[in-house]
Amino acid sequence: MNAYVESVIEKVKTKNANEPLFVQTVEEVLSSLAPVIDQHPEYEAADLLGRMVEPERTFTFRVCWQADDGSWHTNTGWRCQFNGAIGPYKGGLRFQKNVTLDTMKFLGFEQTYKNSLTGLPIGGAKGGSDFDPAGKSDAEIMRFCQSFMQALYRYIGPDIDVPAGDMGVGAREIGYLYGEYRRLRGAFENGVITGKGLSYGGSLIRPEATGYGAVYYLQNVLKHFGEPLEGKTIGCAGFGNVTWGICKKAMELGAKVVTLSGPDGYIYDPDGVTTEEKVNYLIEMRNSGRNKVQDYADKFGVQFFPGEKPWGVKTDICMPSAMQNDVHLEHAKKIAAAGVKYYIEVANMPTTNEALQWLMEQPGMVVAPSKAVNAGGVATSALEMAQNSERLVWTEEEVDKHLHQIMDTIYNMSVEAAERYGLGYNLVAGANIAGFQRVADAMMAQGVF
Repeated sequence: MNAYVESVIEKVKTKNANEPLFVQTVEEVLSSLAPVIDQHPEYEAADLLGRMVEPERTFTFRVCWQADDGSWHTNTGWRCQFNGAIGPYKGGLRFQKNVTLDTMKFLGFEQTYKNSLTGLPIGGAKGGSDFDPAGKSDAEIMRFCQSFMQALYRYIGPDIDVPAGDMGVGAREIGYLYGEYRRLRGAFENGVITGKGLSYGGSLIRPEATGYGAVYYLQNVLKHFGEPLEGKTIGCAGFGNVTWGICKKAMELGAKVVTLSGPDGYIYDPDGVTTEEKVNYLIEMRNSGRNKVQDYADKFGVQFFPGEKPWGVKTDICMPSAMQNDVHLEHAKKIAAAGVKYYIEVANMPTTNEALQWLMEQPGMVVAPSKAVNAGGVATSALEMAQNSERLVWTEEEVDKHLHQIMDTIYNMSVEAAERYGLGYNLVAGANIAGFQRVADAMMAQGVF
């Protein structure tokens, strides 16, 4: 590995010893960049990597809200505006009880390169709170969102920072957040938040976009090996928007998702999530607030495996689509032993570095990274911003066409970048290099600051 790359990684490990997720994603990205740094000594001269691994700004704020019983509660909010070299900061808000500053930094760093891959003018950011919406009333969630926005609104805007939804932040939360922003600003700046409802500036197919984009990326991988998607079996995790989108598009194209998971375990449906009733039931499960995948098993009479993960079920394709670090080395070995050929990451960093490296070393295994595969969501958010700026609403067909083209471009950029630096068909390294190069060129052009 290049000595400069190694030195930056070691500094990050030392400085951020209490932030393992951030360290993990920095190490994964930077370890792919050695051949690029070798050919660009000017990057080291300007300490480009040293600047890239530091957020441009990160802030923490107090969020106080009142429960229905009159009691007051205090949570912590964060926004990590990681890199704005190629456009306004762009990235979701996550409301989960396990959210920390480490979560924000790792997601913001990842978002920078994911957004770069789309080819659209958007920088990288992430934000959220350790507030847990589960079990809260609509009124409690509204009061929390209003308090959260009262602290955040000064630091965002259509040309500054454009948040969106993420885990725990869906259409309901986006509506409350945007409503409070509009009240505070006294203006209808509808390009400041994406994931909005269609009645006030949202885009068609935004909820499905990440899943749709992942399947479009998968199609490119299969095409490279001369294989069709039709007839393939897919193992997924979770049952939220992303997995729902995968199920919808896979069903449309003749493939079938056979596993779903939740905090309570996983289900195996040999017939697949391949009917409108089954696909629509995922929405009902998500909206119920129960957060139990067993509901699907009870509804459709399929097997439920309490307390287990779906890694090891025999499928053609594995698409981890729930959360970070869901797949460890022991799971990776089960996946390979089950004969899975295509490992397509969809959730943000769902695989530990150790497991990812091991999978990439397996003969015949094809691995694609999340920052490329799941970029369809943020790409469609940027398409929403474009529609807002033009005061237009595109048809579903128009949005889907743009999304498909963007995912094809991301795949092709990744393949070409890996080949350009002599790495062969390495989709992980290719995505890291392609995403890095665009941000690097912009940072170098704008000078050192």
